[in-house]
Amino acid sequence: MTLEWWAMAATGSEGDAVDVSVVIPVHNCRAYLDRCLTSALVQRVRKEIVVVDDGSTDGSGELLDLYAEYHPESVKVIHIEASGGAGRPRNVGIEHATGRYVFFCDADDHLGPEALERMVAAADGNGTDIVLGKIVGHGRRAPASMFQQGAERVGLGDSNVYNSLSCFKLFRRELLERHRIRFGEGMLVGEDLLFTAHAYCHAEAVSVVADYDCYHLVSRSDGSSIMQQPGSRDPLAWLAMIRGPIEVMARHVEPGPLRDHLLRRHFRLDVFTQLGTVFLESDDVRRKDIAREVAALCDEWYTPGVHERLNTIDRQRAGALDDIDRLVRLARIESATVRRRLTGLRWDGDCLVVTGAARLDGITRDDGLAVVLRARHDPDVELVLPAERKGGEFTARVDVAALASGIWDLRVAVEIEGVIRLGRLGADRDSDIARPQPRLIGGVVAVPYFTRDNGNLSIDMGGHAVAVPGLARLIRARWALGHRLIVDGEITVVGTAPAASAIRRIVWRERRTGRERADAVVALAGGGFAARPAVGRLAPGTWDAYLELDLGGPPARFRIETDAETVATPRRWWGAPLLRSVRPYATSGKGRFSAVVRRLTAEMLIRRIIR
Repeated sequence: MTLEWWAMAATGSEGDAVDVSVVIPVHNCRAYLDRCLTSALVQRVRKEIVVVDDGSTDGSGELLDLYAEYHPESVKVIHIEASGGAGRPRNVGIEHATGRYVFFCDADDHLGPEALERMVAAADGNGTDIVLGKIVGHGRRAPASMFQQGAERVGLGDSNVYNSLSCFKLFRRELLERHRIRFGEGMLVGEDLLFTAHAYCHAEAVSVVADYDCYHLVSRSDGSSIMQQPGSRDPLAWLAMIRGPIEVMARHVEPGPLRDHLLRRHFRLDVFTQLGTVFLESDDVRRKDIAREVAALCDEWYTPGVHERLNTIDRQRAGALDDIDRLVRLARIESATVRRRLTGLRWDGDCLVVTGAARLDGITRDDGLAVVLRARHDPDVELVLPAERKGGEFTARVDVAALASGIWDLRVAVEIEGVIRLGRLGADRDSDIARPQPRLIGGVVAVPYFTRDNGNLSIDMGGHAVAVPGLARLIRARWALGHRLIVDGEITVVGTAPAASAIRRIVWRERRTGRERADAVVALAGGGFAARPAVGRLAPGTWDAYLELDLGGPPARFRIETDAETVATPRRWWGAPLLRSVRPYATSGKGRFSAVVRRLTAEMLIRRIIR
């Protein structure tokens, strides 16, 4: 026997190893513990729950001991003296963890039932060191940019994962130990930014689980959490704290595009945000102190590469740090609500004419206005249309033929003092505005519509999300030699005949199994089509007929409509030892073209006759 076998026998088999150590710091959270601990206990992974009681005085410690007594195989409780922050108990939790991975969960939050199972699968399947599971907020704002889509393996430079520096993630424990990655201690806030920034710098790759609500971020109803305390986001304290994570990152990332990409996050979310609402709420002396601290950080870390990655208002701030009045005006522009209203929507040829009104609340003038179309699945792609203005209204003409296939969301952009403020257009609209009819433009179907959730205006080029109105109709059907069914029909899409090149094929779909079979179709001028489908070759079942078209997006399918007088009569024939039968018919109600296919052996036929 090998030494490895003896080691495994002494420590337990590999199958008994802990997958995840769930580390939970607790300080006076008794009202939330049951939900938090239960959500961890139901996880379908090999787990241990390491709970560190940070000097609780509300009975949390006693409740934790009960959980450890009833779940000794899963729950491990460590009691320490109150430390004043989450950093110390989390570090104690790491020291007691034995799992391959560590997940940090706050005691007032909870996990989705499949959270750890999905995140461990992502880490194991992709060999990644950190996994971000989708976070949802309940009374608290949750990060969103990094969860727009899932990712198997991404780096810091080609993703938004660094935008999330909270510690509510899955970390490979070996990574934490090898690089001695730990939380800052004695810190009221920001200890997790220090930890996560350090971990990101050593991770070879990161996974993102975006299709499942993994972590539920909860606001305490009594306002007792650290982040709900009035001084938790003191701007001067925050600006002093954020130097630590920036310096940790800079020690591991050389100057260049990657560092600039990561610094952008810190300036956008940590530094310049202190020049927003909190700046307006401060007095003149405090405003000068905030501006001075921001300027000091800019002197050290603000590079041309950071500048080009920021939005217009933060660029303006970077150039106005010695002008408090200008900073105040920028903060008011940023905090002002974009008031916008859609007053007209109509087709003019192939252009969609959009009229409306827009302004910044509380600000009487602006320097310009435009309508912006942004590709939903590629937000970096934008089309900016200058608007004509007359009185209090604007008019923009959207050349729909210039839009690529996909969904385009419309926004109004108001510019003032070099700052551009955007607002989605359409939710607030005149009551008589109806959705314009779709149009076929250059072989692509354009479908203006109002979104279901908020009623905002979008244009679907190609029928990606909105059903395309069309009618495929059977004109004649008859049998031909070879037991083929000759069908003739016609198709209209949004009331017009599509180009012959758009008509692709007839698709038969078996109703119970979803199995499909396609037959070639001959496209005719004026929207006509003809086909000779070999329905006798279809497997037994009930088959529904669709006409498939290419309208510039995913294949568009239309059920072929018919009536009882148009469909061909049933047909039977012997083929080898089988009696085959095909019964074309029009479905009841809407009258759609379908066929029932059966195959009977001689023995089956005799049994039917005997019965």
